Amino acid sequence: MLVNFENKENVVVGVIADTHGLLSTTAVKALKGVDLIIHAGDVGSSKVLNKLKSIAPVLAVRGNMDMVKSLRKLPETETVEVADVLLYVIHDIHRLDIAPSESGFDAVIHGHLHCPSVAENSGVLFLNPGSAAQPRRNFPASLALLHIRGNSIKTQIVDI
Repeated sequence: MLVNFENKENVVVGVIADTHGLLSTTAVKALKGVDLIIHAGDVGSSKVLNKLKSIAPVLAVRGNMDMVKSLRKLPETETVEVADVLLYVIHDIHRLDIAPSESGFDAVIHGHLHCPSVAENSGVLFLNPGSAAQPRRNFPASLALLHIRGNSIKTQIVDI
């Protein structure tokens, strides 16, 4: 997917995962004003995607729990270029079947684990925004914001 952010110096990408059919008003407020929303799977309901689309363009991948007919058509992986940054999106990081650094990706966005994490490996950012609806391991519900300027990525986990 190529999203045109021409003439925009700073791009803000909202990253959300594991909503399982629930989208809180706090999550919606946290995403207001973003330029793009990435949903890293386990959407749970097409109503969640429709609500997100009312905020900004949405790129979503299918999670292991996305079994309803309207969500089964979502791709398992997706690629998006934002400014000079190439992002790879997959729900379950354990199913990653590429070498992101060798493939030219700047970041891998994933969900599935229901707890937020930000790590770097071989120059590639690995981001899990946590679960917006069903957090685990005493973490609060969360999502993430990516602040992208050129080839620079700043990551912010937002408790919701």
